Amino acid sequence: MSTAILTDRYLLDDDLVADPYPYLAALRAAEPVHWSPVHRAWLVTGYEPAAACYTMPEISADRISPMLARTPLELLSPEAARAFSIMAGWMVFVDPPEHRRLRSVFRGAFGARQVRRNRPMVQEAVSRLAARAGGGEGTIDLVADFARPLPATVAAAWMGVPAEDTAMFQRWAIEVGDLALGSVQSPEEHERSQQALLDLFDYLRVLVRARRAAPREDLISAALANGLVGDSVSEDEFVAMLTHVAFAGGETTSNLIAVGTWNLLRHPGQLALLRAEPELAAVAVEELLRFDGPSKMSIRHVKDDVELAGQRLHAGQRLYVVTAGANRDPARFDRPDELDLRRHPNPHLGFGQGGHFCLGAPLARLVAGAALTDLLAAAPGLAPAGTEVRWQPSLLNRSLAALPVRL
Repeated sequence: MSTAILTDRYLLDDDLVADPYPYLAALRAAEPVHWSPVHRAWLVTGYEPAAACYTMPEISADRISPMLARTPLELLSPEAARAFSIMAGWMVFVDPPEHRRLRSVFRGAFGARQVRRNRPMVQEAVSRLAARAGGGEGTIDLVADFARPLPATVAAAWMGVPAEDTAMFQRWAIEVGDLALGSVQSPEEHERSQQALLDLFDYLRVLVRARRAAPREDLISAALANGLVGDSVSEDEFVAMLTHVAFAGGETTSNLIAVGTWNLLRHPGQLALLRAEPELAAVAVEELLRFDGPSKMSIRHVKDDVELAGQRLHAGQRLYVVTAGANRDPARFDRPDELDLRRHPNPHLGFGQGGHFCLGAPLARLVAGAALTDLLAAAPGLAPAGTEVRWQPSLLNRSLAALPVRL
């Protein structure tokens, strides 16, 4: 057993936030399903057990209910209780058959055909921001100036948010993402993000009622057309799910664009390949998701005692399904620590697996692929401005706080 395993590292130590992969490789090699006293959870870093966690009925995606069960309700403010009730209705925290019931309301709305209909809107937004990013001189922050606003702009337009409300919607979505992904750093930030969730919910409820009265060509109208809202899915359940959609795709896609660009800059041969063959964008996005994707892990809850990779897991315990480790498992991937934009097939777990496979994956792929190719075309001299980057301290996210680049 390696020294790293014996010391049971804290995954939010600065060096592991910056580069978790050597430690995760040592952990996976010694014990792909490892009980961590530091985290009081199982760390699942092997590909096969990680994939199994998404489909085993003994392992639950619901991590809100157990937390609420341990929290006396009288300790929660009315705002906190309402925020938790909204989050408890997110599909990502719900198991079958409830998960299938809720997900059914979006049937077709996130499909490849619907996404293709939005391709011109995506390409227009990408081209506008890429030209702005590539049209100046000197140094910009790729995160703040390109990677973060682009998916938020696309998400707002796709959901049917009026142009005059886009900035407000984006601010709420970003703050809700910080709350859900554990990025808030102070009680003041937590309270602000919690209020953003409540404000976003109230705003979207009004928008849903407006689209019910007068449908348009947008996500909310497409979902309402299924006839399930108000029937098998309540309006409040639908609006709660929309609050998740509002931040989830934007946050994941912005991190994919920023971290993906950073990795391309660190691998000039692969960068040159994508410049020369932009048609590789779709395959390149899959490899960037595998190699250093925007989600490091997902949290699961053991519902019933079960065995996983030789370990006995007990009801009530937590699991960290560390996809960042699983996606570099040499038992599943050849040359797992190499970035290869031609890698195919690529069965990574970056979008999850099974019933919880990411609903917004088609749109994330479209936006990220267009963003990378258009950015490289608009900024032929793109290069890192310095050797240091700043990472957000998050267990769940692989997220850059800033990425200074020269154009």
